[in-house]
Amino acid sequence: MTEAQTVFLVDDDEAMRESLALLLQEAGLRVRSFASAPEFLDAYPVIEPGCLVLDLRMPGMSGLELQETRQVMGAALPVIFLSGFGDVPSTVRAIKGGAVDFLEKPVTAEALVARVRHTLAEERRHRARRAEREMIRQGYASLSPREREVMVLATKGLANKEIARHLRISPRTVENHRARVMEKMQAENIADLCRMAAVCLAAEERPSA
Repeated sequence: MTEAQTVFLVDDDEAMRESLALLLQEAGLRVRSFASAPEFLDAYPVIEPGCLVLDLRMPGMSGLELQETRQVMGAALPVIFLSGFGDVPSTVRAIKGGAVDFLEKPVTAEALVARVRHTLAEERRHRARRAEREMIRQGYASLSPREREVMVLATKGLANKEIARHLRISPRTVENHRARVMEKMQAENIADLCRMAAVCLAAEERPSA
């Protein structure tokens, strides 16, 4: 079952906020709207998957400041900026901060809905990839040191007898280790295991910050 996604709309202009919310709802999208950045942040602990449609200029905390606050907090929601006062420096700052788009008001219903749908589709794919990587990391963490050695050698193309000679164990023991590796990693075949090994080994080789 596909997890429901929500469009989080943050705009201090009540009329604009209600208009945009209605427009998105009529397009069949689930919407939660907020009158300010702090109001949105109050809901942060229970934020669902989706995207953030964010006004650039708001009293108190601006849209750009909210975007930067979310980066510090590690939020994964993609951001679409909306503003009637777009300028090049703000656009550059927003895009460098990870925003997926910067649309100037008034934006047509077709353009906004199309962009939101595309962003939600990308967010769903990114979330699926993150979940898969986490599953792979958990499987790898469950392997014993010997099973990890067997996995590395198997994904280098070595046959069981070659692995056995390299590790100085019996081919039968290699077969048992290999079977457990496939089971724990939930790999369907050796090609699948090679893809998973690339994810695990890349994470191990990545230098710590």
